[in-house]
Amino acid sequence: MTGEALKSIQFVVDDKGQRTAVLLDIRAWERLIKWIETVTDTKIAVQVLDELQEAGGRPEQAGWLAWEDIREEWNGEETIEAETTSL
Repeated sequence: MTGEALKSIQFVVDDKGQRTAVLLDIRAWERLIKWIETVTDTKIAVQVLDELQEAGGRPEQAGWLAWEDIREEWNGEETIEAETTSL
């Protein structure tokens, strides 16, 4: 997150002056979510690349699955998830 986004943060305080909540404008919220997703994706990428290296560069040895082998199963799960999400 940028310093600009952090400057837009406002705190809600109780009658004793204690912080009880945070208020972000929508742009700062969206930047925060994007930053969290990027950090998470980066950590996952580093982890799986380490696993691949430990497996001698062999995807199957690292436990990776071939897309061709799971495509139909994955597409079915996406459909089920989309149907339940829209309820």
